[in-house]
Amino acid sequence: MRNRLSVGLGAVVFAVALAGCAGSPGTSTSSSAAPTAATSSTAPTSMSPSTDAMSSPAAAGAEMKVASSSAGQIVVDSKGMSLYFFTKDVKDSGTSACTGACLTAWPVFTTTSDKPTVDGVSGTVGTIATPDGKKQVTLNGMPLYYYAKDKAPGDVNGQGVMNVWYLVSPSGEMIKGAAAGY
Repeated sequence: MRNRLSVGLGAVVFAVALAGCAGSPGTSTSSSAAPTAATSSTAPTSMSPSTDAMSSPAAAGAEMKVASSSAGQIVVDSKGMSLYFFTKDVKDSGTSACTGACLTAWPVFTTTSDKPTVDGVSGTVGTIATPDGKKQVTLNGMPLYYYAKDKAPGDVNGQGVMNVWYLVSPSGEMIKGAAAGY
């Protein structure tokens, strides 16, 4: 009974976090500090907001590259983890509309450099400052995110979630096909 209650409670908490991601750009579901985001060389390994970035050294080569997926050619990090756009973000605004609980399900893709290295990505790459002082990577002026349910390179579980989260093409456009239907 206790295990079923824990699983059910976990599902409710995750649903609330996802619901917070569909709010308007000016709203936030929480005023608490954002969870520690994954670095550009790591992907989220847990949906816990207290999970720190993995401590392994950055992989050699480009921080962003192109990979084949079930949705076609997409932008991934150096380890092959899929990257996403959020339709509530405003191009070139210098800020992310994903705040509070939203960041639990959609950790930001960060870098330590002002100009992240790329391989095959033709869009304009840049960075914006996160509230905690890190550098979130942008492509064509739009912030990039991971999806916490993507556990392995090639996973594209975030595609089309709530009709506001989409994979990124090498040219920096949203790939709006193959929606997940959440």
